[in-house]
Amino acid sequence: MVIKSFRGKLANDGVDTITLHTNTGSTGYRIVKLQIISGAPGTDNEEGTVKIYKIPQTSADATIDFSDQTLLACAYTAASSNAYYAGEDVIIFDSEIFNQDVYVTYKSTLGSADMNYYIELEQVKLDLNENTVATLKDIRNIAGQ
Repeated sequence: MVIKSFRGKLANDGVDTITLHTNTGSTGYRIVKLQIISGAPGTDNEEGTVKIYKIPQTSADATIDFSDQTLLACAYTAASSNAYYAGEDVIIFDSEIFNQDVYVTYKSTLGSADMNYYIELEQVKLDLNENTVATLKDIRNIAGQ
């Protein structure tokens, strides 16, 4: 099993692109880990949402909608600068296999700290049928924008 990791830092309302596409589409990926941490842990009151999408995003929001078939993962964190209050993290991701680029967004609803993310993807070799299905799903999602 091959695991590829990606990490980055997003400002509020930020969007990052993780480039995964290949010319043949024969390499697929599945999310196996998503972790987030504030850019200033313990020093800022923070509530924020990080999401991973299968289609390009032009902005970020804090709304989580599991009926959105383009949403691959989300993570929510709430933390206080007061040491007496423990932070809270909720992380959910789909086991769907994809073979195109993904887009990471961050929206803060309290505070101004940047958000760090760490993602691990399992690399999966796709046969011709799996490649076709994954590519057609991506085309359908992009056309539905």
